[in-house]
Amino acid sequence: MNTFLALVIAYLIGSLSFAVIVSKLMGLPDPHSYGSGNPGATNVLRTGKKLAALLTLLGDAGKGWFAVWLAQRFASDFALTPAAIAGVAFAVFLGHLFPVFFRFAGGKGVATAAGILLALNAWLGIATMATWVIIAIFFRYSSLAALVASLFAPFYTFFLFGVSPMLPAVAAMCALLIWRHKENITKLRNGTESKIGARKDAPSDAEAETKP
Repeated sequence: MNTFLALVIAYLIGSLSFAVIVSKLMGLPDPHSYGSGNPGATNVLRTGKKLAALLTLLGDAGKGWFAVWLAQRFASDFALTPAAIAGVAFAVFLGHLFPVFFRFAGGKGVATAAGILLALNAWLGIATMATWVIIAIFFRYSSLAALVASLFAPFYTFFLFGVSPMLPAVAAMCALLIWRHKENITKLRNGTESKIGARKDAPSDAEAETKP
């Protein structure tokens, strides 16, 4: 029962879409209505509001970190096993991808995954984020950086911890993250993917309301 409750709480935490929350608080259009339509920091940045994008990034990463930290902090009090904590990591990630509060239209999970990995182990998170940064700097494609980091994260996990409950959870998250980037993969192949910092004009509130 404790494990089930932990999974539900983690999923609900993950369902807090900070792209939508921050945009509403700052008077910006719904991130589903412009650019890629993805409620994430990269799409919010297309409005030209760097603070909004930063707050979205920190919020999405922070909720992943917080859910896992919370499970670790109270693991002994509620008899949560390492497998249960790995389940919490996966549940908060699922919440971000399919948020119950926002009609299950979530983001792609890059920032949330980073927060989760940092909470599971600092070195795991740092190694994965370093991979993202290196690819992003050299190629300026956020999606490509996320894909490469996703491919390497399970190997980092195995190298650091061997076969443990953490490994299938990380591998499953990375597989879902790659799946969520399927459209980006097509655009990368076609040479039509937007580079980091490229601005696509966000619609006005009136335009956003009329968009189907």
